[in-house]
Amino acid sequence: MRTTVFSTPVLTPLLRVISILLLKLLGWKTRGEPLDHQRCVLIGAPHTSNWDFPLMLMVVLKLKLRVFWMGKHTLFPFPFGWFMKWLGGIPIDRTASHNVVNETVRQYAENDQLIVLIPPEGTRKKVTKWKTGFYHIANLAKVPILLGYVDASTREAGFADFYEPSGDVDKDMEEILAFYASKKGLNAENS
Repeated sequence: MRTTVFSTPVLTPLLRVISILLLKLLGWKTRGEPLDHQRCVLIGAPHTSNWDFPLMLMVVLKLKLRVFWMGKHTLFPFPFGWFMKWLGGIPIDRTASHNVVNETVRQYAENDQLIVLIPPEGTRKKVTKWKTGFYHIANLAKVPILLGYVDASTREAGFADFYEPSGDVDKDMEEILAFYASKKGLNAENS
């Protein structure tokens, strides 16, 4: 896998210290521990604001994860595309079908350690139904789903528990959504 902000020698440890200090100064608590074996699909919700990204970037740095995240291709314009990719970004063109689920499953088959962060709402706007691509990726790749969250009401962000998909998408999505029911995003009206 390519070098990112989470794996750059010298710079990553420095950014980790800065992240820890900034989180403390901003009054945010983190939940979670560094993972020994980094192999899961990480979902991040609620995704309601552009500020979710820098907040989660600091949390991920603090918890020593090496994460790749999916974002719409318009976030990767020239000449800044290289920077977004260095931040762990994977551009996704949502205007066409590119078999993202199967391609991501293939990446899990080829890499012993891989964490892909996917915002299940697919947008910062208020949604009534989550996209299920993250679920299908985890189920097909036979990796757990790590429940990542931002909760502005408690000023806490981090990672709760692993969820093992059973293959029953309706039952599993109901259980996953129940965990997020009490979480409030940074932009509360979009939660």
